Amino acid sequence: MTCPTESECNCSGAGEINEAIQIEIVPQRILSPETSEKLLGRVYDLDGIIRVMVQGSRLPDVVGYGPGTGQKVNHPLKKTIDVEGQRINMRVSLGRLLVEVCDEETVEELRKICEEIFTFPFEFYQGTFFKKYSTIVDYAKLGPNADERLLGMTDPKGKLDHIVFIEKSKDLKEE
Repeated sequence: MTCPTESECNCSGAGEINEAIQIEIVPQRILSPETSEKLLGRVYDLDGIIRVMVQGSRLPDVVGYGPGTGQKVNHPLKKTIDVEGQRINMRVSLGRLLVEVCDEETVEELRKICEEIFTFPFEFYQGTFFKKYSTIVDYAKLGPNADERLLGMTDPKGKLDHIVFIEKSKDLKEE
């Protein structure tokens, strides 16, 4: 599979998803919705981003068990953020960010963005964090011919309509 952002990035050395560079960013704090919005906005402004996955603690809509079962949860981190012109309801608090990029130049730009935004320590790892092959959950949720970009990005307990796709808008790039 070729890079999904092929028209926007220089993926000559890493044109295949399996050859791309994967980065894990782990801030030492759970990010607020404002910081998450700022970070994701800057990440999506970079050329060479293939895919991004946010991981963290779930922010439920209602109390699932205990004395308040069924009552609405009014969590301060559960807000709507704006990324690339799309309004996104935060379903998880940003505790870890996985990013797949095309080249080393984008890795360094990503590190600089993190150093600018985070006023606290963070960890920045390079390795393999996304699945390369279909898992049982991927097969059950996405079918036998699933898009390689979605492998390992489904939550076994989550619903498919909770997956958020953010595509770079070309008209924003042209301005």
